[in-house]
Amino acid sequence: MSRIAYVNGSYVPQPDASVNIEDRGYQFGDGIYEVVHLFNGRFIDEDLHLARLERSLREIQLPMPMPRASLRMVLREVARRNRVTEGLLYMQVTRGVARRDHAFPSKPIAPALVVTVKRIAPYPTNVDRWGAAAITMPDLRWARCDIKTVNLLPNCLARQAAREKGAIEAVLFDEATGMVTEGAATSFWIVDEAGTIRTRPLSDAILPGCTRAALMAELQDAGIAFEEREFSMEELRHAREAFITSATSFVKPITKIDDAPVGDGQVGPVVRKLFEIFARHVKGAMRNAA
Repeated sequence: MSRIAYVNGSYVPQPDASVNIEDRGYQFGDGIYEVVHLFNGRFIDEDLHLARLERSLREIQLPMPMPRASLRMVLREVARRNRVTEGLLYMQVTRGVARRDHAFPSKPIAPALVVTVKRIAPYPTNVDRWGAAAITMPDLRWARCDIKTVNLLPNCLARQAAREKGAIEAVLFDEATGMVTEGAATSFWIVDEAGTIRTRPLSDAILPGCTRAALMAELQDAGIAFEEREFSMEELRHAREAFITSATSFVKPITKIDDAPVGDGQVGPVVRKLFEIFARHVKGAMRNAA
């Protein structure tokens, strides 16, 4: 069965889906995107993702393409038509089609909306097989990384560099300060030498990760302490444990960075516990049962 995409009001076979060459997302990267995980037919942390979508759109002065309730219906219809209950749903909103000019169109035009979905492997059950390696790289992205824009060339280059070195993620750092920002496509966390769970506080320098926020809420419910406090590359080198979070990584242990083991090079007890907590969240804990 051909995959079905939603494109500007129509459900079409994905091989036939297209956008106008003067769409500003194609011409300028003038758009916003979101990725949501489906588990057993449920959209995990859907409200967090839609709220972030709306915030990102506001930051670039772009209206929602439709009310949130209508967008929810489109997302569910795309999943239904593709018969996907375990997968990843992608939505992208751009400023629409206009004559090529860097400034926004002088006359209002309709935002463009594309939604697709694809199947993915089942949710991981063995945390020891879920661990992976990362590399470190200078953060070369723009100054508003808190906006989930489709402009991802620096992220792509970082991920490609990681792949070429047999790693799954690039951990980015500020060359001027030596402080870690985040992963190329993930939030980054450590368990420091003192045993404290830490991740960088929100700012323009990092994306407000939805999985990050969901995990924090679960940790608060469980009475597990953590700190939103930045850490340096030196602290990273001495971390007991490290992990990444995202809609596609969930809670993923990082056991090697730049070919050096993190801690003893094995999945540590803290990350093992957090993996279990987030697995319960995804599989229908009360906070995520809708």
